[in-house]
Amino acid sequence: MKFGRFLEDRRAHLPSDYAANCIDYNGLKLLLKSSVYAHSIKIEPEHPASQQRFSEVVSKRLEKLQQSEVVFLDRLDKEVDKVCAFFDSESARLVQASLQDDDEALLAFLQQILMLERFVFLNYTGITKILKKNDRHSGLALSEPYLHRVAQLSIVKAEDLTALKQSVMTKLSDEQQKSTVSSVSPVLSRSRSQYKLTPSNLLPPAFVGPNQKVLVSLSGPHGTDIIGAVLGCLAQHPCHIEDFMLSRLYHNVTFGVLLTLPSDNVTIFRDLAEAAQKWDATLTFDIPDTQAREPSVRHQEKREEQAHVCLPASLEEAPYSDRIKYAATILNQNGLQADFLSHWTQLLLKHRISVEKLSRLNMDDNKLSCADVRLSVPNTVDMEALRTELIELSAAHGSDVALQPDDVFRKNKRLVVFDMDSTLIRQEVIDEIAKYAGVVDQVAAITEAAMNGEIDFTESLRRRVALLKGTSVNVLEDVKKNLTFTEGARFLCRALKRLGFKLAVISGGFMPLALYVKAELGLDYAFANQLRVSSDGLTLTGETAGPIVDGIRKKELLDVIAQAEGLTLNQVIAVGDGANDLWMLNKAGLGIAFNAKPRVQQQAPSRINQKSLKYVLTLLGYSEKDMEQLSQDY
Repeated sequence: MKFGRFLEDRRAHLPSDYAANCIDYNGLKLLLKSSVYAHSIKIEPEHPASQQRFSEVVSKRLEKLQQSEVVFLDRLDKEVDKVCAFFDSESARLVQASLQDDDEALLAFLQQILMLERFVFLNYTGITKILKKNDRHSGLALSEPYLHRVAQLSIVKAEDLTALKQSVMTKLSDEQQKSTVSSVSPVLSRSRSQYKLTPSNLLPPAFVGPNQKVLVSLSGPHGTDIIGAVLGCLAQHPCHIEDFMLSRLYHNVTFGVLLTLPSDNVTIFRDLAEAAQKWDATLTFDIPDTQAREPSVRHQEKREEQAHVCLPASLEEAPYSDRIKYAATILNQNGLQADFLSHWTQLLLKHRISVEKLSRLNMDDNKLSCADVRLSVPNTVDMEALRTELIELSAAHGSDVALQPDDVFRKNKRLVVFDMDSTLIRQEVIDEIAKYAGVVDQVAAITEAAMNGEIDFTESLRRRVALLKGTSVNVLEDVKKNLTFTEGARFLCRALKRLGFKLAVISGGFMPLALYVKAELGLDYAFANQLRVSSDGLTLTGETAGPIVDGIRKKELLDVIAQAEGLTLNQVIAVGDGANDLWMLNKAGLGIAFNAKPRVQQQAPSRINQKSLKYVLTLLGYSEKDMEQLSQDY
């Protein structure tokens, strides 16, 4: 709701003399539009052919803006004087009135006090809003100094009215205690059945005011001092803290608090303004639109229910609630370039995807290489089409974008299942065995076709193993000696073990080599194909024994391990590079195609196309400092 409509709506609930003395917000807004807006110092770029010097343009603008601003501020001063005069008159009338001991009279008198506080709060909000509008369109920054002046006025200090209110509340409390001692029912209202006064509820609900929610923020160079200043002010006034949030950019800090004011007393803002001045900070506050309409007493319960539904769960989520949350890890070990980041942002804007949070995870060679982005995605976005666009973007810029749901399971993965060949190790073991058997070219051709998904894995394995017939079993020991682990494999596995993960290798290769990798990396499980050997145990027969570990078998084994560990599939990560890994990549809560073939990348949930396996940790949100800590003692 626009503030002009908000103001009119609330004025309708005030007595006629109160409404007549409210700030003329709409009139001030029209004055800004007709004068100040046209002479803003926020100058639009002129046509290249223009011969006018910039200094001349600024001079003319400032001359006209000065005249317009003087007219606007003079009009605003008159409106503020009108509000102050009415407040002073009403406040004096209430202070001079004699307090009665009758409960009904006290409640009615308290209602008058709260009505006046509501009047002040409404007008203070109007002053702040119109000053912000002037700042934004004129290019000047007059809000803060003007509000410092307003904070010294009677409408904000309101010392006599505050003391009177406390006196009335004390009398109400005393009357309640008397009622309790004499065993008289504590129900106090016009009908003696509507409002209850209890020790925790000294005021009847209808008279507590609008229960207005306000967002207050203080920004400046003194972090903890700013937090202390805000909380110190809030501690001096009746209010309820709904949420707070801190953001820091180098030494500059912004501390925001969402609070509920049980009444419209604006003295809290006077104290906040003084605190802001003390700590060289900028104070802002705003009224959430969900609280813009003040209902009548009979609609109070409905309003509170609507406010509970409409307001965001936290300041961090506002104003992007009721959307799907995703975490995007953007990654390039050579540094994220501005060109890529620009195209990435334009893609988000195209789909109306909002960035809620952005944080750096890694710096390699003093370059920004990895960032974690929290996204708020509209329900209408076609996620499959978006993933296709992200793959194209990644390929064009050599930078990875891994997208996954940002939920509790992202932070609670407990099992990682790896492929072996070209994932944990750089080689394809069957190709290494083929070198000793003298059939490397034939085996390599079949391997390549299988990795690209051109032929069935089971058939490709049968053909390749058949070519190894007669090869000495001692070849397997020679292959072990020549295996090269992928960069970052040892660190990743040790780090994951330190974090409490269970680790497994499920390979389409062969068990003797899978067991070697398991022992070297400290894995918990190893599954692979079994090679048959001759009866004398000296040579390979060219056949396998037992079930073939193909793509479907990998998926089944992943499920079996998860069940054995008591984990849900959402807690499982799978990492692989071949077409036969797709089943387990899509079965796991997070499937990562690591330097995979193009077809595999297109069908896998996430991709990493960097040299090191350590970047698997970044998809879990671990930062460079986290990795440094995990590497200690290794």
